[in-house]
Amino acid sequence: MRVVRAEERYRGGDPSAGIESWHALSFGRFYDPDNLRFGAVLACNEERLAPGAGFGEHPHSHTEIVTWVAEGELTHRDSAGHATVVRAGDVQRLSAADGVRHVERNDAELPLVFVQMWLAPLEPGGEPGYEIVRGIADSTPYALPQAGAMLHVRRLREDERAAVPDAAFVYVHVVRGRARLDGEELGPGDSARITDAEGLDVTGGPAEVLLWEMSGRL
Repeated sequence: MRVVRAEERYRGGDPSAGIESWHALSFGRFYDPDNLRFGAVLACNEERLAPGAGFGEHPHSHTEIVTWVAEGELTHRDSAGHATVVRAGDVQRLSAADGVRHVERNDAELPLVFVQMWLAPLEPGGEPGYEIVRGIADSTPYALPQAGAMLHVRRLREDERAAVPDAAFVYVHVVRGRARLDGEELGPGDSARITDAEGLDVTGGPAEVLLWEMSGRL
């Protein structure tokens, strides 16, 4: 297991435009050949947008983009005609496939915090796809077969224990609060990358934790 602390992430964004970004893996101008991906996960970015701030229209291809809102509301529009508002507890997936363009903004009056995770598809190409699941529950994992992955949400109460999936690769990201994993204390923005996970639990709380369960097929 490798733990990456919040302060070890690459700091990006444009503070003068109300955008603050934290990148847990090699991203954009922050190129690190030893930190390109883990399993299917290509990026795990924490984005903070001030009211009125956002990312103008920009392209993606051959990427599964999954977004989890921690605070506020995210306005999404894309070139395939989708226009939605993503709120805390929703899971949004944009399959870029052969190519899609989208806009992401904070059109609300309160700050926006979201975690965006990019995963490599098992097969490139195809038609762009979009899905939003409202108010996902802890007991209902979100399957992403396009990347051989499954997202588990764990909202831990104080001293609560939850199983970590047994899998070839597990990527853990703490959204808020504090949690313990195999003797390691994890705080907001910390992540853990586990290979050949078996018989592990995450405990602590109150905390909100995202876990990607991934197969060995890459």
